[in-house]
Amino acid sequence: MTRLWTKPFIMLTAGMLFLGTGFYLLLPTLPLYIKQLGGNDAMIGLVAGIFTLAAVVFRLFVGGLLDRYGRRPFMLLGLLLFGISIYAYEWAGGIAVLIALRIVHGAGWAFSTTAIGTSITDVVPEKRRGEGMGWYGVSMTVSMAIGPMLGTWIIMNYSFSHMFGIAAAFSAMALALAFAAKIPFQPHANKGSISLIEKSLLPVMAGLFFLAVSYGGITAFMPIFADTIAVNPGFFFLVYAVSLTVIRPVAGKLSDRYGETAIIIPSLIITFLALIVVSQAGNMAGVAVSAVLYGIGFGSAQPAFQSVALKLAPPDRKGVANASFFTAFDLGIGLGSIALGSLSLYIGYQGVFAASAVSVACSLVIFVSTVRKARSRTPAKTG
Repeated sequence: MTRLWTKPFIMLTAGMLFLGTGFYLLLPTLPLYIKQLGGNDAMIGLVAGIFTLAAVVFRLFVGGLLDRYGRRPFMLLGLLLFGISIYAYEWAGGIAVLIALRIVHGAGWAFSTTAIGTSITDVVPEKRRGEGMGWYGVSMTVSMAIGPMLGTWIIMNYSFSHMFGIAAAFSAMALALAFAAKIPFQPHANKGSISLIEKSLLPVMAGLFFLAVSYGGITAFMPIFADTIAVNPGFFFLVYAVSLTVIRPVAGKLSDRYGETAIIIPSLIITFLALIVVSQAGNMAGVAVSAVLYGIGFGSAQPAFQSVALKLAPPDRKGVANASFFTAFDLGIGLGSIALGSLSLYIGYQGVFAASAVSVACSLVIFVSTVRKARSRTPAKTG
C-alpha cells in the first residue's frame, strides 16, 4: 500500500501542528513571564535549559518503551502532561515552582513528540517515507512561524493567563486527534532490558548533532545579531519558515526517488553557504539570502537524516531509533547554544555563524565518511 494521505497520517500531522503551536507560543513570551516573577537573565537561561535537559533524559527512556508497549499510551500521557504543565504556569508563583513545571513539561514534550514521530513512521508507506516525513515536518515549520507571533500578540492585547490557557487548548486539540487516530503496532517479542540508544545509529547521531549545533546558534543569536544591523529579528525566521515549508515536501519526494545521499550532501553544502552568507551580512538583503539558503539546506537535510536513521535501524526498533535521533538533535541545539555563547564573547556574532558553518562542515565529513558507507551496506527492504 503506497497511499500517504490516510486518516491516521492527517490526524497525527494536524495534532503535531497544534502541539507545536502551543509550544512555540511560549518561545518569545516565557522570558517575559520569568521577569514578571522576579527572575533575572540567569534564571531565564536556567528555565530554558532545564526543559531541554528534561526532554533529553526522558527521551532516552521512552524509545524502548514505545517499542515494547506501543506508541499510544505514551503519546496520550505526554500530551496530557504537556497541556497540564502549561496551564499550571499561571499559578507558578515563583521560579522554583516554574522549574518543577518545566521538568514535567519537558517530559511531556519528550513522550509526545517521540511517540507521534514514531507513529508517523508506522503509518507512512516505506516507499514514500521521505515525502511523508517532509509533510510531517511542515506541521512543525508552520507552528514555528505562527506560534511566536500569536503568543506575542496575546500577551500584548490580553494577558499571560490567556496565553497559557490558549496554549493548553492547543494541547487539548492535539490530544483529541491523537486519541481518535488508529495506529498500527505489533508488540515486541523480546522482554529483555530496554535499550536507551540504537547503537547502529551513532554515526547518524554524530552527523545530526553537528548539524543541530548550527540551528542552536541561529535560534540563540540571530535575533540579537539582526537587531545590531537594524533588521527586524523576526524577519529571518519568517523567510526561513516559508523556505522550509516550500522545500520539505519537494526534498522528501526527491529523497524517495534518488536516495537520501542525493539530498543530504547538497543540502549540507547549502546550509554551510547560508551560514557563511549570514556571517558576512550587514543588511536585510544578506539576512534574506541566508534565510532562504538555510531553509532549503537545513529543511532538506533534517528529514533525510531521519529517513536514513529509520532505514539503518531494525524494523522493530523504530521507537529507539526516533528517540536516538531526537536526542542527538536536542543535544546539538542545547550544547551548541552553550558552546557558541561562550565563543561569542571572543569572536562576536558573525564569528559565531562562521563557527556554525564549520560545525556543518563536520556533519558533511561524518556523513560522507561513515553514514553513506553504512547506508550502502544496508540491504534494500522489500515492502
